[in-house]
Amino acid sequence: MLQKTTKPMWLINKTNGGLFMLKVCAACGSGMGSSQIIKMKMEKVFKELNIDAKINHSSISLAKSSASEYDVIFCSQYLINNFENVISKGIKVIGLKNLLSEQELKEKIEANILNK
Repeated sequence: MLQKTTKPMWLINKTNGGLFMLKVCAACGSGMGSSQIIKMKMEKVFKELNIDAKINHSSISLAKSSASEYDVIFCSQYLINNFENVISKGIKVIGLKNLLSEQELKEKIEANILNK
């Protein structure tokens, strides 16, 4: 029997009620520069928020083709329209205005993942 919890539903492992690691992708045009920066910032912010996350970085095309492997994808807000098909399948895609801002990243995680 699952215990009542205030944690978002994506944290609940339906087989045993335990927690699992969030799977995240940081995507940019080529998968080298911006996505690596986003990944480094995310590692720091997820750690500060005490969220276990496996974070990868990739190009937009690879992120789109492997989207089903992730719980959430982060990219520049200017690239979010590349993920219309992914979003329609229920994968959460979060656009960032300032890729260097840990504060914006924290706010987006709290609003879109932690539902604060």
